[in-house]
Amino acid sequence: MKIWVKIIKGEKILKDYTYKPEKFNYSQLHSYLEIACNELDEPTPIILKKHLQHLKEFSNTTFKQIDFVESINFEKMVVEIFDENLQKKKKNF
Repeated sequence: MKIWVKIIKGEKILKDYTYKPEKFNYSQLHSYLEIACNELDEPTPIILKKHLQHLKEFSNTTFKQIDFVESINFEKMVVEIFDENLQKKKKNF
């Protein structure tokens, strides 16, 4: 399992960070984002129920200015989850 966090302005990725937790758990999402945001030197967003639902359903979610307490210098932060095991299963199917 990998978590890819992208900082985007316009159509350009300004920064990105890939994090590979030992064991992924949705309840630990804030901790994962804290680590990624510290590496990217960006504020950590507030995670709402809609973000978790979108992440579970589509394996990605987007955070915009309204999701941050501090002001940001980018348009959005996109978080994507990649499950290598799921990709292998799809290939074999």
